[in-house]
Amino acid sequence: MRKFDSPYIADWFAISLRWLTLFTLTITMSKDSELLSLLPLFSLALWNLSLSAMAGLNIRLNYHRQLAIAVDLLFAGLFFWAEGGLMGSVSWVGILPILSSAIYFEILGGLLAASVMVVITLAHAYFKMPTGSLVASGIAAAITLALGFLFGFLSNRLIGSLRLLREKQDKKERKRQRVENERLRAIYELTTTLNATLSYKRVLETALDLSVRALHPDENEDFYDQIVSAVLLFVGNKLVVKSARRFTNADQRLVFSGTEGILGTSITEGKSVLTQNVNYDPELNRVIALRTCTSSYSVPLRTGFTVYGVLLFSHPDPEYFTTERREMLELIGKQSVIAIQNARLYQDLIEEKERMIEVQEEARKKLARDLHDGPTQSVSAIAMRLNLIRMMLTRAPDKVEEELIRAEDLARRTTKEIRHMLFTLRPLILESQGLRAALESMAEKMKETFGENVQIDVDDKIIENLEMGKQGVIFFLSEEAVNNARKHAKANLIKVILRYLDHTLIVLEIKDDGVGFDVKAVTKDYEKRGSLGMVNLDERTELINGLLHIDSAPGKGTNVQVFIPLTEEAADRLHRSK
Repeated sequence: MRKFDSPYIADWFAISLRWLTLFTLTITMSKDSELLSLLPLFSLALWNLSLSAMAGLNIRLNYHRQLAIAVDLLFAGLFFWAEGGLMGSVSWVGILPILSSAIYFEILGGLLAASVMVVITLAHAYFKMPTGSLVASGIAAAITLALGFLFGFLSNRLIGSLRLLREKQDKKERKRQRVENERLRAIYELTTTLNATLSYKRVLETALDLSVRALHPDENEDFYDQIVSAVLLFVGNKLVVKSARRFTNADQRLVFSGTEGILGTSITEGKSVLTQNVNYDPELNRVIALRTCTSSYSVPLRTGFTVYGVLLFSHPDPEYFTTERREMLELIGKQSVIAIQNARLYQDLIEEKERMIEVQEEARKKLARDLHDGPTQSVSAIAMRLNLIRMMLTRAPDKVEEELIRAEDLARRTTKEIRHMLFTLRPLILESQGLRAALESMAEKMKETFGENVQIDVDDKIIENLEMGKQGVIFFLSEEAVNNARKHAKANLIKVILRYLDHTLIVLEIKDDGVGFDVKAVTKDYEKRGSLGMVNLDERTELINGLLHIDSAPGKGTNVQVFIPLTEEAADRLHRSK
């Protein structure tokens, strides 16, 4: 006994035919037969029930078909002989083994089973019927053989059709599996390629190229590539075409707001959108390449609250974007988002590295300028005074003491300037005593060195909850803003204030009562000035994910405000409110 993976249709045909025969025999024989004479019917029913159970479990005996035909012939012969042969009520029972044989072995099986029934028919006529009935028996035998051939022929055609249908189904299934394997291979290559590159442009190009392959994974199937595709990414608040297939040069220069049509819906709701009237879309109707298309599918490139843009696919066939293809494009979109995010992070790292180099270079230049403008000139002045004192020792000794006092004052002032410069480069007090002590020390040095009044107003509860990194950035922001005010504001008083706006947001304010300035006029051509005071403020604000705001006007002083979020939610809320 063996178990198979799938059932044979021929078994179910034979079983069904056997049940039909049993039903007809039961009706025919139960009218005038005793209960004992129905015992063969019960036996055949039990046998067919066993075959039904085995067929349901896909189990077959050794020589299963031959055994089934032999049992059918046995019972058919028994019923035929017991019920009077050709003159009996079940003379047709020989059709059962003929049909089952034809089903299993087609023409050959039908003829063999018919031959056996012919032998049974002739034997019954010879032993049980008058001599004159042999002619009728011969005619019946001929009809039986003809039926065997006919049933075999019909079975051959039927089995052939079923076999052809099965082959088509198997071929279709193999093709489906091949297509699925190719699609999985395309997905693997997509994932591998996108994750292997950190080039922003290559990520976009790869996403579009592999999209076409993923949508048409069967290499043996010819197709005309009519897909129009594009990657639209946000630059500021506008969607710009960063990469495209089949877009014209004019199309690639288009800019979209991303607030209407399928683009707006896809971005706002964060889900893919399908349309079959792309030419009526309020934004995409400007794209020349889409005028031959009917359907379009927009996949948002989104992670968390960040929306990078959309993947756009269009095709002339309104039914092109099937469920399977849409699922594939969804997967490509998700993989592209990860790759774009990685590429952007890598680009940000490169830019940050370059910015740090620029900051270090600018710090070096600033130190050189400060040394040249301050201590270097002071030391030169001290050297000149010492040379003057040396000459005065012989020519005017009475004035030497006065010049020595002046030289001493100049040396002390130079020492203070150098100490102030060292303090601003690395305030050790910040590391040892915290932000308040560092700000107060800065205020003291401003008063001592430059005579500038600086007032510190800091909420100690804020400092307790700030990590040292943010405290350092806040100190340098304060020092930069105070230094800018000292140089340009001509202020009598500079205030440094650190306070809560709410439990997730704090604000650093540097106020002065100086001359003020026109913010728009200064920032308009600030890069041409060669000064980096405001640039440093802006870059240091970005380090703590904050927001810089400068409020000033001529004659009304200046208020530099730095809004600092304490949580990611506050940062998102702060930057969305810009």
